[in-house]
Amino acid sequence: MSLLVRYMRLLGPHTRQQVFRNTYSVCLGSSLPHRCYRSLKGVYGYKPQEPSPFLLSDDVIQRRAEESNIFRFICAYREFGHLKADINPLQPNERLVPELEPRLYNLSVDKTYNIKGLIAGCDESCTLEQLQSILQDKYCGHIGAEFSYLPTLEEREWFATAFETIVGEVLTTQERIRLAGDLLRSQAFDNFLATKFQSVKRYGGEGAESIVGYFKETFKRLAQDGVEHAVMALAHRGRLNLLSGVLQYPPVVMFQKMKGLPEFPPGMHFTGDVLSHLVVSVDLEMAEHSLHVTMLPNPSHLEAVNPVACGKTRARQKSLGEGCYSSDVSARAGDKVVCIQVHGDAALAGQGVMQETLALSNAPHFAIGGALHVSINNQIGYTTPGERTRSSDYCTDIAKMCSMPVIHVNGGNPEAVVKAAHLAVQYQRKFRRDVFVDLVCWRRWGHNELDNPWFTNPLMYSNIDSRRSVPDTYADSLVTEGILTQEEVVKTTSDHMAFLAEQFKLVDSHVPKATQLEKQWSGLVHAPGAIEVWDTGVDIASLKYLGAKSVYVPEGFNVSKQLKRSHIDTRLQKLTEGRCLDWATCEALAMASVLHQGFNIRLSGQDVGRGTFSQRHCMLVDQATDEMYIPLNHMSEEQAGHIEVANSILSEEAVLGFEYGMSVESPNTLCIWEAQFGDFYNGAQIMIDTFVSSGERKWLTQSGLVMVLPHGYDGAGPEHSSCHIERFLQNCDSSETSPDGEDVNWIIVNPTTPAQYFHLLRRQMLRNYRKPLIIAGPKMILRLPAASSDLEDMAPGTHFHPIIGDKNVNPDSVKKIIFVSGKHYYALVSEREARGITDTAIIRLECLCPFPTNDINNELLKYKKAKTFVWSQEEHRNMGAWVFVHSRFENLCSTKLQYAGREVLGTTAVGIGELHKQEVQHVMHQTFTC
Repeated sequence: MSLLVRYMRLLGPHTRQQVFRNTYSVCLGSSLPHRCYRSLKGVYGYKPQEPSPFLLSDDVIQRRAEESNIFRFICAYREFGHLKADINPLQPNERLVPELEPRLYNLSVDKTYNIKGLIAGCDESCTLEQLQSILQDKYCGHIGAEFSYLPTLEEREWFATAFETIVGEVLTTQERIRLAGDLLRSQAFDNFLATKFQSVKRYGGEGAESIVGYFKETFKRLAQDGVEHAVMALAHRGRLNLLSGVLQYPPVVMFQKMKGLPEFPPGMHFTGDVLSHLVVSVDLEMAEHSLHVTMLPNPSHLEAVNPVACGKTRARQKSLGEGCYSSDVSARAGDKVVCIQVHGDAALAGQGVMQETLALSNAPHFAIGGALHVSINNQIGYTTPGERTRSSDYCTDIAKMCSMPVIHVNGGNPEAVVKAAHLAVQYQRKFRRDVFVDLVCWRRWGHNELDNPWFTNPLMYSNIDSRRSVPDTYADSLVTEGILTQEEVVKTTSDHMAFLAEQFKLVDSHVPKATQLEKQWSGLVHAPGAIEVWDTGVDIASLKYLGAKSVYVPEGFNVSKQLKRSHIDTRLQKLTEGRCLDWATCEALAMASVLHQGFNIRLSGQDVGRGTFSQRHCMLVDQATDEMYIPLNHMSEEQAGHIEVANSILSEEAVLGFEYGMSVESPNTLCIWEAQFGDFYNGAQIMIDTFVSSGERKWLTQSGLVMVLPHGYDGAGPEHSSCHIERFLQNCDSSETSPDGEDVNWIIVNPTTPAQYFHLLRRQMLRNYRKPLIIAGPKMILRLPAASSDLEDMAPGTHFHPIIGDKNVNPDSVKKIIFVSGKHYYALVSEREARGITDTAIIRLECLCPFPTNDINNELLKYKKAKTFVWSQEEHRNMGAWVFVHSRFENLCSTKLQYAGREVLGTTAVGIGELHKQEVQHVMHQTFTC
């Protein structure tokens, strides 16, 4: 008996556990500390869960101690076996892996080793040669796995046991027959398209047909475990095949699209999208269970859809009241809704949005209970060989950033792919963490069917061209085994080709349906072509009550003394007087009233609980315990609406995509994303261009997402001044020759008073349609006394004003009118007073898109003597609203504007204080002397 075994037996059970955990972690990693998010009680949208204790049995510890060298050898295969696995269907694995050499572990070929309890399913003694054969079969076959870095002992133990069990399973005869049929139909579909649409880029699944087995197995396992909804993100490769073959998308609609016909009914205001972005929402019957699968629309920016899918998944979890939104302490995220993300190998390794998305996976208020990932690994990116598309061994190595397991599988072995899917689902259901399947396959054609891959990869494609297809190879193997006959194989293919031919005949007569305003969107409409005014005012007594509740803290809560004085007491005093309400107070009133009416709110962004400028404080922190409290969630016991304050990771692209996903799923949630500074939105430019601004036009998908972008030239330099409002204006579909209606693609505003902001937030939810709202938000005027509002400004009968006229001048004496947008107004008013000017009116454009043509024309009628019209802005001439407004004033308002502002510049703002002051003086001089 070894000294280690004797020593372990002398120790008590808990001490033995600790000793083994300390030593075992050398091979398999160590547990992570519990993360409490500074809230032991939890807040809305976050529910702390204590980690369950996991202890190895004394018997297991003793067995591993008795056969310590053998166990080290087994651990080596668990950690490094994937390096030797036969996972590449195009070439054998001839890699030397020194960690798998028995001599490193002092093992002898002449001895017999007792491996009982050391490997799942192996309870007999064996020679070293037999042991190597067992480990080779399990870890170096057509499936390899990386899991030694998983964060907890329980996960590592579970994964090793599950892997060693599942890879040895044998599919039933019926399962193999169904799998062969699925593969043959997948192949028939691609062959049919290749025949009928030879000049169409279809991004077929040839070479990756075994992915059908992955999806079928994944859907079946999820449904069996009680999952009701799956939200899918998928790029173009094999998308049409999946839609038609698994997700019941009508091939006739697809064929219409290939012929250049629209996928929506006639008469709808939309542009559509390309063939490879078609979507579906369908109920599947899987193993006597129902599973609703939603495939999201996606842009051609690979991987951009993934955070959107995560956001939609969490929003659906919220609507079903699961996980952190459930009152059941045992409820977990992912009980009913799971996210599935399908990646391309080059994009997965190369696109930064994936790093940001994975960083959200376990963050409070963003976690969704683990996503299922599969990489369709073509071993080539466009024309670039796989080894040049990344800096690491595998395209999935990004998963290790967050300690997520990876299962590598040979796409040429469909049964191995099914087993990989089984293992991935089992892990996700057990631990509710992300897991990756790396399906190593090939791409039969080039990037698309019209591309020639031989130009840059001749040896690879010589190899591919010499191979039979995966479906044919697998069907042949079943014929050889006597499981299928050749006649059955032919019939499966011919029957599916006949079905597709019948669908093809219906192309000219089929009328597609629009399903965008159904289910939770029923009752909403598409925006009208005319401008509307919505009464968004609230009873003053109610506002006072809600305002007081917005700063109420329970007894015993240790609020900051500074906040008690400057935030709570000051707000209560202003509410009592009903005057001089600042921006944060009016925001709180808008949010409280929206919640009171039963809507929900999600406020997301970096440090939004406090606010970048320490203005909001909707999330208070106990100064003695760090415990968080959100007063808006405790206004009354009957409160139906709640606010989720999601302080985000330091990300723009993934977080904004996540919030967009939330918004397209939840029309009754006011989704607000606030940039730390307006300039920082550009890290999310892809999301803005491809989803927020164009989603409704492309897919008829409405979104009520609000983007608050702090904006203003205060001498803070190039990256803390401008939200680049000119880019949003350029990306809107406002007309410069005819008046706009509410049906513009998004709303762009630059409000100057807290009441205006109040009405904007309320209008966003009260209207019977949803539009993205872009707000050039305040910085300096958050606390500016001149930029305050009274309760009367938010009383019943009040509303948002697209323009605000000048009440401080006599219209009959006005000779010059200055038009301005945003906080620059206050600087102009101050300058006018300093110069003693009385014949100049200053009119504010609070809304830029839709352009307020009628409001401007009505306002101009007041000034009969005005001869000079100026547009003044603090932004540079090639920025701001100038390029947008001057043509509209001339075409729609018969008013020719003169420009007053900074000159053109290639950077947003200067970084030298003296230069900034000189520019301010220049703008003021030009504005009042032109």
